[in-house]
Amino acid sequence: MAQERNTEELIIEAAKKIFVKRGLAGARMQDIADEAGINKAMLHYYYRSKDKLFEIVFNEAIGKVIGRLGTVLSQPMPILEKVPAIVESYIDGVMEAPYLPMFVLNEINQQPEMFLQRLKTQGNFPNILLFLKEIVEAGKQRQIKEVSPIQLLLNILSLCVFPFVARPMVQGILQLDNVQYNMMMEDRKKVITEVIFAWIKA
Repeated sequence: MAQERNTEELIIEAAKKIFVKRGLAGARMQDIADEAGINKAMLHYYYRSKDKLFEIVFNEAIGKVIGRLGTVLSQPMPILEKVPAIVESYIDGVMEAPYLPMFVLNEINQQPEMFLQRLKTQGNFPNILLFLKEIVEAGKQRQIKEVSPIQLLLNILSLCVFPFVARPMVQGILQLDNVQYNMMMEDRKKVITEVIFAWIKA
């Protein structure tokens, strides 16, 4: 039983690597089998189709981050408390699934409609429109400046996502090992919040 579990975990890890490199459309079961160090027959014994494997990898990756964000966004708290909570939630979630940003970008570029459909079927998908309304309301009540809610959301996401998407370049240029990179991302939570607050604070 433990051996089966180890083989399944090995396959899932291999699938993550292949899907990140090639996306769903470009990945082949043989590629995944080779990455896992098993034969294709064994791979088919555990997982009959590439789509099934992709669904498992997708749900695991997206579920972690979306679950965290959904919890934060659903909390009744002032915007000036919610923004740093969103930043921390996203960065912590991606630190646990570092392959996620490239995985998502690949699928958005290769199969945008299918990706959005998969995203919408996530049971814990956060209510983004409600968050945008909260931003507008906070502006009207002068808790923050009246800013574009869409631009605010995009700024938060962009500031969080870029260091993960560009991680090899960032680490290479700045000569950071993994420990130093992780420390930088911990510091970045505060930096992003300060940047956003400098723009929106009334």
